[in-house]
Amino acid sequence: MGPIPGAREELDRLGRALRSQLTLMIDDLTPGSDLSLLFLNEPRVVDWHEPPRYQYAAEFFTGRRPAHVSATDLVSRAAALLTSAGWRQSTTTSREDPGRTPRIVVTGRHDNGCTIEIRVADGNGPVPPSKVSFSGRTPAMALREPEEFRWPEPIRTAETVTSGYVLCYECDGLGRCPGCGGRGWVPDETHGRKNCRACHRTRVCLICRGAAELPVSDLSSYQRGYYPELDR
Repeated sequence: MGPIPGAREELDRLGRALRSQLTLMIDDLTPGSDLSLLFLNEPRVVDWHEPPRYQYAAEFFTGRRPAHVSATDLVSRAAALLTSAGWRQSTTTSREDPGRTPRIVVTGRHDNGCTIEIRVADGNGPVPPSKVSFSGRTPAMALREPEEFRWPEPIRTAETVTSGYVLCYECDGLGRCPGCGGRGWVPDETHGRKNCRACHRTRVCLICRGAAELPVSDLSSYQRGYYPELDR
């Protein structure tokens, strides 16, 4: 099946909108940050279930809040910026590690499915931490219709095997990995895909190395056990 009409264009539009909002907030809350480090150039696969789903995402872009701005003031400003731009926002305190400085998390959610998180160190010491991290994600979208995997045809058969050779006992002439059919991966209920243990992502049969047949003269005594007809 082919691409879903308009899906990539819509995802790109959401990616541009997300970048625009993140850029606005980074410039306002942590002026002087190096925006060349805000990587939102290409979507990546975040769900490998068929069909794969793609997402634009920026993870933990780091800036510094100005020395004269408190963590509380920055959080209030972040919430106001999100609200004025039409984002629903909420504020929570994260205490992921009891030994570390807690962080105030401002989360913004837009009707288009995009989310933004701003994490601010909530320090109370004489020199409070100034690190501010920004994350943003578009919704995960499928860009093509689901595809049903078709098992490949064998490279060699009993009728086409080369003289002096036998069909590979491991793949029976398939040439490709008999565990995954040449994909390099197999379906996984939890993650969508997992690496094929039979070929370790090489995609070919590890016994014949993709040839689909083996020379009789090179067979070991163990391998000849797969071909009792050779000893008749």
